[in-house]
Amino acid sequence: MARTLSLETFSEMLGNLYQGPLENIPWATFLNQLNLYLDSKYVTFILRPPSAQVEGLMVTTNGTSAEVVEGIASYNKYFFTLDPFVGLPNRQVVTLEEFVSKDDWLNSEFYKSFLEPGDVFHILGADINTCDGAQCRIRISRGRASPAFSSEDKALLTQFIPHLERSIKIHMQLNRIETERNLYAGAVDQLAVGTIILDETGKVLQTNQVADRLIQDKDGLKLVNDGLQVGTARDTQEFRRLVKQALLSQKSNNPSVVEALRVQRPSGRADLGIIVRSVPLSAWSEGKQCPAVVIFISDPEQQSSAPQEIVRALFDFTPAETQLAMLLANGLTLDEASEELGISRNTARAHLRSTFSKTGVTRQTMLVRLILRSVATLG
Repeated sequence: MARTLSLETFSEMLGNLYQGPLENIPWATFLNQLNLYLDSKYVTFILRPPSAQVEGLMVTTNGTSAEVVEGIASYNKYFFTLDPFVGLPNRQVVTLEEFVSKDDWLNSEFYKSFLEPGDVFHILGADINTCDGAQCRIRISRGRASPAFSSEDKALLTQFIPHLERSIKIHMQLNRIETERNLYAGAVDQLAVGTIILDETGKVLQTNQVADRLIQDKDGLKLVNDGLQVGTARDTQEFRRLVKQALLSQKSNNPSVVEALRVQRPSGRADLGIIVRSVPLSAWSEGKQCPAVVIFISDPEQQSSAPQEIVRALFDFTPAETQLAMLLANGLTLDEASEELGISRNTARAHLRSTFSKTGVTRQTMLVRLILRSVATLG
């Protein structure tokens, strides 16, 4: 029997429900509270039902125990096709008894093989199918010796269903944003461009892999107390001026300011190229630690990381032509490339002429530019 929820408890559970998309295990806190107040054995939330093509994605109370993990794996692999408690009326809370007769349930292979060994008998549930394609299910179970779910239990779960649907939509939007962010961040990494994001105080919020490597090298770029130092003392002074200018531009809602700076490296290696750019605020941006300035860094000595198989497929090169083209793209001369490959200069020139023919360029510099500007670097 569900307990009567006080306004304070309902408010707390509702808060945890909307906090769910931000938890490491989404909705874990809310599901555990629901499990407690419905005096149930398990509460399972199926965010993505399994199919023959993909595994399901679900969260369950006590979800880290070996027994539960094994049960989820078994359901995803074998038993989802046997589950009769699916296809419920959208957003409507129903009990198993309303959906499947007791005799059919007891004689079903799903119950006998999957649920009875774990003493799951009574089930309360709802399906939530959103307008943007999510097909979610919440299932609450009790053992055979426990009382069946009551109308009060149904009413309690019903109160949360509209909020759960909204929380699912928030989760989906956050997931899309995170996926897009990772996609673009990965593309920037592949282009060998360092990115450093600063907050409104000029402190470092985030760096990508390329920037991390440059910072670790401490060769023209250093992180000191969450702030950046670049090149010489004079370089750092100019860099801070550009950052300050970009911050002022952002706070005054002026068009994005873009400034460039060349930074000397103590090692004598080629100078780093730095772009400082203000990040436009959205109309409703608020709070601390928002991206305010982005720093783009190019390292002339960073070699192209384009996969050879991608270059070969894009330009219909032979393996030998691909190897030569990549060495040239990474700054070697034709003589240096032929020596690296262990071939004669005449053979290298023959390969180079063939690449010219296949790409339509007439000079080595044009070939290098073509490869470096192609989508191969995103492979």
